[in-house]
Formats: sequence, structure tokens, C-alpha cells
Amino acid sequence: MIKLHQLKAITKRPAKRRGRGYGSGKGGHTVGRGTKGQLSRGKVSFLFEGTKSKKSLIKRLPVWRGKGHRSRFQKVTITLDWLEKNGDPKQIVDFRFLQKKGKIGQTFSRYKVKVVKKGKLQKALRIALPVTKGAAEAIKAVKGKIITPAGKDEKN
Repeated sequence: MIKLHQLKAITKRPAKRRGRGYGSGKGGHTVGRGTKGQLSRGKVSFLFEGTKSKKSLIKRLPVWRGKGHRSRFQKVTITLDWLEKNGDPKQIVDFRFLQKKGKIGQTFSRYKVKVVKKGKLQKALRIALPVTKGAAEAIKAVKGKIITPAGKDEKN
């Protein structure tokens, strides 16, 4: 069944042109804006709330101070279960590896990544990411290596 809003327009009547005199079809000198006041004269910002200052919207919003706000980073936790399932002993598990697997996006600086001890690990992996103490012990127990940011292997 066809509905009214699905019908095609039959006429090609142009829209009424506001503010173009009495012949425009919409009002004359006030053009539908009322007679006086701020709204009749020009544009008003959508944030404008008059002259009140105590509880305006801007003052009610939280103030975020400091260099680089907390919400700038997205935290990603990598579990030992996930490494067992997706890790490859031939590759180094680093930011590029996580990017290929779809765990993080294009810009590495937006993510805080950490490997946590949840589950078991049987593969000897080389990991170049921040690791918790428990996860580090589990990785070393299966003869895996943790690579420090300087590029040197951690002492076993």
C-alpha cells in the first residue's frame, strides 16, 4: 500500500523567499521573525543563554586541566590467552603485530598497551610491549623473551 509521504510531487512550486518584500509570499518587513528583539535582527549562537552567568551550559561542563587529557589514550590489555591463540614464535609481538591483528589502530601514540597474566601460555614468544610482573614470569617460564624498549633482551 502506498503512503502519502511516498507520493511524487506533482507541482514544481518554488519555496517562499523570506525577506524579499511583500511580493515574496511571506510577510513584508518582518518576514515571520516577529517585530523586535535580538531574534528579529540577526543570528544568535546556539550556546547563547542571555546574560545569566551562574549556571550557564559552559560553566556546567567539567573542566579538563593539564597537558594531554586522560581520555586521549585508549587502554588495551593483551592477555596470555590471546597471545597463545594469536602469537607466532617466529615474529616479535609489538605494536605493528597488534596492528596487523586488529587490536589497535593506525596511530600507536593513542594506545596504552599492557600484557597481563590471564590464562596460560605454552609458546615461547618474544614480546616488545609493557608487561606486568605475573605475565613476565609466565613468559620466562616457557623460555620466552621480553625485549626492553632499548632493543636489548632482558636478563634472565
